[in-house]
Amino acid sequence: MSIARRRLVGSACLATLALAAPLAAMAQAAWQPTRPIKLIVPYPPGGSSDIIARAISQPLSEALKQPVIVENRPGANGNLGADFVAKSAPDGYTLLLCDVGALAISPSVYTKLPFDPSKDLRGVTMLAYSPHLLVVHPSVKANNLKELIALSKTGDLNFAVTATGSAPHLAGVALERASGAKWTYVPYKGGVQAIQDTVAGQTQVLMNGMLATLPQVQGGKLKVLAVSKGTRMPLIGDVPTIAEQGVPGFESGTWQGVRVAKGTPDAVVQRLNKELITVIRAADIRSRLAGQGAEVVTMAPAEEEQFFNKERARWAKVVADANIKLD
Repeated sequence: MSIARRRLVGSACLATLALAAPLAAMAQAAWQPTRPIKLIVPYPPGGSSDIIARAISQPLSEALKQPVIVENRPGANGNLGADFVAKSAPDGYTLLLCDVGALAISPSVYTKLPFDPSKDLRGVTMLAYSPHLLVVHPSVKANNLKELIALSKTGDLNFAVTATGSAPHLAGVALERASGAKWTYVPYKGGVQAIQDTVAGQTQVLMNGMLATLPQVQGGKLKVLAVSKGTRMPLIGDVPTIAEQGVPGFESGTWQGVRVAKGTPDAVVQRLNKELITVIRAADIRSRLAGQGAEVVTMAPAEEEQFFNKERARWAKVVADANIKLD
């Protein structure tokens, strides 16, 4: 081959490569699902994650031009549903919507997990934050945290736990240790059942996400004593924070977010991140959630990963100090 011919062929190859690179980038950026997407909620219907999943499923379907089907897969404090997503194909068609903080707790609580939340899942975005409400059955003769602590020392208070090792459980443990309160923990298989039994008076004390608990307070079925946010919530501005009532710096809550199987391509994660953020920030959904006590909080995938790791380290100490372990 002549030198001129080689130069011509080389130039053509370079031109082809130069054209292929942006075309490949465009193909990645334009990821478009071609079949229905499953939105896995690893808890029973009616809880905070389920409420948010059902609020965003239809507008997300419209944005992605494919049906988004909410599927509840409860069990083992959310770990069964999370494991299902972790073992799914890393293609963006199976999403996990859960309490990301609770998921970060699992490795510290469970001696054996069929998956590793850090190694087998990757973050897409956070969606919302809902502080815990400290509530009691109306028959409980306490109207603030100080009175509740004093009453708890009689040994007559049962504390409803949404699940052993859950974020509300550990928040209760942290509050007990910080305040000197004493109560007996009664575990359930989800927030809805824990709320129902506290409403019925079978348990007397509950900490749970505001999103799922506030309706019972507004209906007069539960009495709220404190909110676990750093500052008061405008929606219930007359309710003091736990920090205001003698436990400085106390803050806890449920953080709903979306994760997918590790190995899901960056282009897919970025498209999901973009559409989820657009949907959750829409005025109607933001307003609806705010009216129930949830604040829209979104993050880039890398920020969600940082949050997850921070929560994992934070709660690992609480778990270790309380010696909470499950098989």
